[in-house]
Amino acid sequence: MIPFLNFKDLNTLYRQELLDVIAGVIDSGHYILGEKVEKFENEFAEYCGVNFVIGTGNGLDALILIIRAYKELGIFQEGDEILVPANTYIASILAITENRLKPILVEPNINTYNLDSKLLEEKITKRTKGILTVHLYGQIAYSDQMQKIADKYGLKIIEDCAQAAGAKFNNRLAGNLGDAAGFSFYPSKNLGAIGDAGAVTTNDTELAEIVRALRNYGSHEKYHNKYKGVNSRLDEIQAAILSVKLKYLDKENNRRREIANMYCKNIKNNNMILPMASDELAHVWHLFVIRTKEREKFVKYMSDNGIGTLIHYPIPPHKQNAYREWSDESHPISEEIHNTIVSLPLSPAMKNNEVLTVIEACNKFV
Repeated sequence: MIPFLNFKDLNTLYRQELLDVIAGVIDSGHYILGEKVEKFENEFAEYCGVNFVIGTGNGLDALILIIRAYKELGIFQEGDEILVPANTYIASILAITENRLKPILVEPNINTYNLDSKLLEEKITKRTKGILTVHLYGQIAYSDQMQKIADKYGLKIIEDCAQAAGAKFNNRLAGNLGDAAGFSFYPSKNLGAIGDAGAVTTNDTELAEIVRALRNYGSHEKYHNKYKGVNSRLDEIQAAILSVKLKYLDKENNRRREIANMYCKNIKNNNMILPMASDELAHVWHLFVIRTKEREKFVKYMSDNGIGTLIHYPIPPHKQNAYREWSDESHPISEEIHNTIVSLPLSPAMKNNEVLTVIEACNKFV
């Protein structure tokens, strides 16, 4: 059996290092906002090339806190609009509506699955204040055209980097392209904790200061609360684990690229549309997503052959019950994507013989 993803295999290589740092945290007696969080924040800031990293409880909170901080700064107000890809995972949209702003869904490019910058300008109104661009499946969604539009209309660019740690655009890493970025370190991510964890990255001093307070009850100083904040703090154990795994991120991303390259070169089946990378370094292949009109049949076929697959994601946001007010909207490109995509197994822990088995099964599918 080749599972879609084996969490245990992702961490086995670093087991002793992880146990050592976990023991170090336990022995320290300091478990919340201690030296391990500060150490990881500094290391990740250096890695991404940004001035500030603020660890949070998870990736959704990271995005929520960015938008909330812009509200505190008076840059965003309730009712303002944020452009966001129509085919994203619902977390991107939840971050907007949680702050009582309005998501404006923009269709993706059918080939890259990322927000189509050519469609942005037609969606802009007087209430538009930002673009939440999602590096979906691990591929950079930022572009020079997007930046020009943002500059023209005075919009903030917020990156959703949940799936793209280590991806690069013109020698700049994800998290250092827009005005601020949210990362998820959920265990399955390219840089994954062993539990929930997230972070905000930015070069904006004022924004960083507000986010740092908001994550900690709105407080910079104990018992002095400047804002109506929340409790969303990266904990010491997860920070220590992330410091270990950050050392191996580029190596693991390169292995992901090797596997994706094997798939792209060797899967030859007219019933499947393979993913496209705009640039080798711009994609870290968090997921390898194909499209097939025979999805149900293909998923069963792969399962019968001992190969796990998953669908990221079967229902577009505008068809979710949570946003039933959008149910009459039509986003045909997004709907085509959501109705036909299937993710093949891809992880740095996969062996070549497993990759070849997946390729063979794909090529035999009729």
